[in-house]
Amino acid sequence: MSVERPESLPAARRPHRIAGGQPGLLTPGATTDPYRLRLYRLLRTDYPLGYDPGLGAWLLSRYTDVAQALTDPRFTGYPHDGAPRGRAPVPLGLCRGSLVCGPSTVPWSAAAPAVERTAYVLARRIAGRERADLVADFCRWLPAGAAAAAAGLSYPDLSTLPRHAHQRRTGGAADDCAGPTALREHALASFLANMLDDPDLLAAATAGPGTGAGPGTLLGRAWTETLRRDPPVQIVLRRTRTEVTVSGGTLPADAPVACLIGAAGRDPARFGAPDRFDPLRTDADPLLIGPAGCPAALLGRLEAEHGLRALLTAMPGIRWAEGFRPAAGGLLTRGPRTLLVRPS
Repeated sequence: MSVERPESLPAARRPHRIAGGQPGLLTPGATTDPYRLRLYRLLRTDYPLGYDPGLGAWLLSRYTDVAQALTDPRFTGYPHDGAPRGRAPVPLGLCRGSLVCGPSTVPWSAAAPAVERTAYVLARRIAGRERADLVADFCRWLPAGAAAAAAGLSYPDLSTLPRHAHQRRTGGAADDCAGPTALREHALASFLANMLDDPDLLAAATAGPGTGAGPGTLLGRAWTETLRRDPPVQIVLRRTRTEVTVSGGTLPADAPVACLIGAAGRDPARFGAPDRFDPLRTDADPLLIGPAGCPAALLGRLEAEHGLRALLTAMPGIRWAEGFRPAAGGLLTRGPRTLLVRPS
């Protein structure tokens, strides 16, 4: 995954400034890589509180301010993006923040065989190719196929599986979070990019018995680190109930607030070497990855574990295609657009 390298940044690609010199969030190039453009860094250091007319919201980019907006009862959901109001979960990580979000009525841990089976079917289809795109050929279909299989649906051809077919049968309550698959696709692609980028970490995380994706395992920590460093949702919208003081000033009452999750997750005031992918970091923080019991979060973790294992089993010599380097794209939601590999 790409990281900030300010010394190599051409002057022509510096963020466009709006009123008062503040860099605008929705500027040319920001959707490609706000990290390399130093957009998030400039906001954190020089403009920790400012209004962005393009987005129509006040921007919070420092970890302490974002954490406050996600947990302080003086903030509530933003009504225009489907976010909940009041004490409902905040849409974050892979969670959509449904008003009824909570422990799933479907035993998602029992869905592991369906996830594993789907992952191996997809991986075997790729194995014989000279070159493949894991985003198009794997990440796009594993969440949809696994969810459909777990719901008891049968599809003879995963390549024609509707991406939201799972919603037909599960329809209820907490499982609403697990129906849509786009965010899990982004998260899975980022996870695979980070793992394939480090052969030593890849070998350590998948070697030996009992190395599943539980929160305490290396593979589980790598999944959590991916959600911190490369969150699929970059911006969470909130609204103030009253005036709120943050590190950069005071937010007015009833104001739309954009929590820049991508900036907060790489705040050097909270995380050491924040641009580095380090599953063993001692300053890991679960706040920015969403509720642990969310069905989408549980299913995403299963897809990461079994997806990676299926790829390595079917293609033990998998590596990046010649000349390819993974790079993420997007600002509101973000993930690698392509992951070109040589299966063998």
